[in-house]
Amino acid sequence: MRTKNQETLDRILKFVNKYYQEYHSSPTINDVAEGVGVARSTTHRYLQELSDRNLIDYGRGILSAPQSAKMKTAYVSAPLVGSIRCGNPEDEEESIEEYVSLPVSMFGKGDFYILRAKGDSMVDAGIDEDDLLVIERNCPALEGDIVVALDEDNQNTLKRYAGYDKDSGYYILEYENEARYPGKTIKVRSFQVQGVARHVIKSL
Repeated sequence: MRTKNQETLDRILKFVNKYYQEYHSSPTINDVAEGVGVARSTTHRYLQELSDRNLIDYGRGILSAPQSAKMKTAYVSAPLVGSIRCGNPEDEEESIEEYVSLPVSMFGKGDFYILRAKGDSMVDAGIDEDDLLVIERNCPALEGDIVVALDEDNQNTLKRYAGYDKDSGYYILEYENEARYPGKTIKVRSFQVQGVARHVIKSL
């Protein structure tokens, strides 16, 4: 059984979404193959995979009846890439556990990935152990945002970005658990924003 490339799946899903929005009808296999730049046989396999994931309605009749591939709803695919420490920074190797389909109507059309929270330093922000965090990458961090921060030592942590202190020359990352860590902050000369937390999916 051939494995499916997630990037190709995403490209096909986005193409079908866009086509349906523009023309109010579904593309044929040829439309998709030409639009995405993949072979027709490959397109068929990937459309079937998207149908199996319940992202589109698709059947062999698409060739003679394009309407059979109408979109149920628009989704973006986000990888679940492990955990992020809500505490002191630590090394965390990224490994994709699975892909999660997020409805655009709820999450928007950003470039997302998903992290599992560890630790208790962000409980005052409503983030508890094992909650899933929908992180938007490739976006600027504003003061007050909860960010995935990579510090000078290439260690990750999840904290609230509290801005730049001109007097000390440090960027401030704040804990959100006043009961356990009263007034505690992390001060760094520089850091990279690897994403901004947009949604919290509570653990059961």
